[in-house]
Amino acid sequence: MRIDIITVVPGLLEGPFSHSILKRAEDKGLALVRIHNLRDYASGKQKQVDDYAFGGGAGMVMMIEPIAKCITALKSEREYDEVIYMTPDGKTFDQKMANELSLKANLIILCGHYKGVDERVRQKFITREISIGDFVLSGGELAAAVVADAIIRLIPGVLNDETSALTDSFQDGLLAPPVYTRPAAYEDMQVPEVLLSGHQANIESWRFDASVRRTKERRPDLLEGREVKGDN
Repeated sequence: MRIDIITVVPGLLEGPFSHSILKRAEDKGLALVRIHNLRDYASGKQKQVDDYAFGGGAGMVMMIEPIAKCITALKSEREYDEVIYMTPDGKTFDQKMANELSLKANLIILCGHYKGVDERVRQKFITREISIGDFVLSGGELAAAVVADAIIRLIPGVLNDETSALTDSFQDGLLAPPVYTRPAAYEDMQVPEVLLSGHQANIESWRFDASVRRTKERRPDLLEGREVKGDN
């Protein structure tokens, strides 16, 4: 998979892709993330990428021309499955969307900034608009890093244990169950005996029931319209 991220603040994205699972994915040749400075596609000595909004109002707007040049240049090198725009008014990102996007080969992610992009960018180039929640960030860079992380970790071979991602919260519509590690006893707190039993069927049953309980307690909205059997 290849993800090209277009940004006016490339420095914000250097850290997330230089460490941990994302770096390991690139080292294995499973994912490639490239950061593109939008100013490299701007004209004039100032390399201007934003301007005042027609009609007035506070805040600057990202101009269409540098964005068009960047996207056109990338598309001249390869085909892209999606051109994504990170924006607060996009569709809320979730695990289902991450699963879907992890099956794509090439993605472009455009990071919004200032008051957003010229609407004609969205009309002409964007195929999918994504939000990571009902709040506003200074720019789309951190949101793009979140989306890329969620997608890349699902690619087979990225995680050391490929079954790990399958047991994450939201994969089956439930929150993940509690997890424990050594020591088995800490002060007056004990690891549930079933997890020490070695009886895998009983362990899986406990985990499922615990997932249902946790989901009912913390995210009952995930269970709306579903009939999920588990202990109460």
